[in-house]
Amino acid sequence: MTGRYAWQLTEPARPLQRTEGAGRNPGEGEVLLEVAGCGVCHTDLSFFEGRVATRGSLPLVLGHEISGTVVETGPGAEAWESKEVIVASIIPCGECEFCLAGRSNVCLNQLMCGNDIDGGFATHVTVPARGLTQVPALPDGLDLATFAVVADAVTTPLQAVRRADVDKGDFAVVVGTGGVGSQAVQIAAASGAQVVAIDIDDARLDLITRHGAVVGINARDLTPREVRDRVQHHARVLGASSTGWKVFECSGTTAGQETAFALVGPAAILAVVGFTRNKVSIRLSNLMAFDAIAFGSWGCPIELYPEAIDLVVSGKVALEPFVRKRPLDEANEVLTGTHRNREPRRVILVP
Repeated sequence: MTGRYAWQLTEPARPLQRTEGAGRNPGEGEVLLEVAGCGVCHTDLSFFEGRVATRGSLPLVLGHEISGTVVETGPGAEAWESKEVIVASIIPCGECEFCLAGRSNVCLNQLMCGNDIDGGFATHVTVPARGLTQVPALPDGLDLATFAVVADAVTTPLQAVRRADVDKGDFAVVVGTGGVGSQAVQIAAASGAQVVAIDIDDARLDLITRHGAVVGINARDLTPREVRDRVQHHARVLGASSTGWKVFECSGTTAGQETAFALVGPAAILAVVGFTRNKVSIRLSNLMAFDAIAFGSWGCPIELYPEAIDLVVSGKVALEPFVRKRPLDEANEVLTGTHRNREPRRVILVP
């Protein structure tokens, strides 16, 4: 256990505490990973600040976007020895009715690292092998640590885009271009859609218009109706249909969700991907009046993980411009700084 350590949440709204001996010996069906990188998600911030309680009892190691190398296996998991992998952000049981129906993201017995069990803000972590997906040989310029964000920031919007049936010739709008939204833009564009990106940060918009979005709109001083008018204008200029839009709410804010709902028109599909505990004010009857569809999107079925990996390895989805690596020992600084400064790129903690 020498040299293994983790940063634990012992009490909400208090600094993480370093603890030695991270990663217990794996039991049946489990593996021990040497962590290459772990992404920092806004869910981690919610746990850290006490706005959302973890399901597992404290102390608990946060972090659910994990990549690493298997260094030890338990009985039944020997085939994973020495493999480079990512860990599913939602680890399914593989046996319940939802898993058997291909909806493993809503598994009745799901486990989430950094929520139910210890996560990846550590040098090592022990996880069920059923949550692993192997990472192939990576192209130059892409390393295993960076690949950690595929476990959530890529797979989560992939499920939403696939459920919305985005295809060639579609017109899509992504509200919020942070860690998840930036990938939603790229995946929708790779699926053949013309994509308009909406955010309140010019730097994010400048970046995403170089990676998939045909137009970026800063909504900081605009009402939802004004945003809708601008999107309609761009749709006309681009020669896109005024109906059947695919709208993805990825901001996880009240303003973002109200803006996304304002974009719902005839035959539209709205995917709610971002999360906020705050209530929003919307006219729900718009769904009826426009014969539109709205759905929530939680995580991603593990069956889609190979496709997410292929999108990145093929170069259709870029990671490097949207991430920033920081040493694991700066975990506390990252968590407080990300919230205070709205870090424009997803931070990856690297042991």
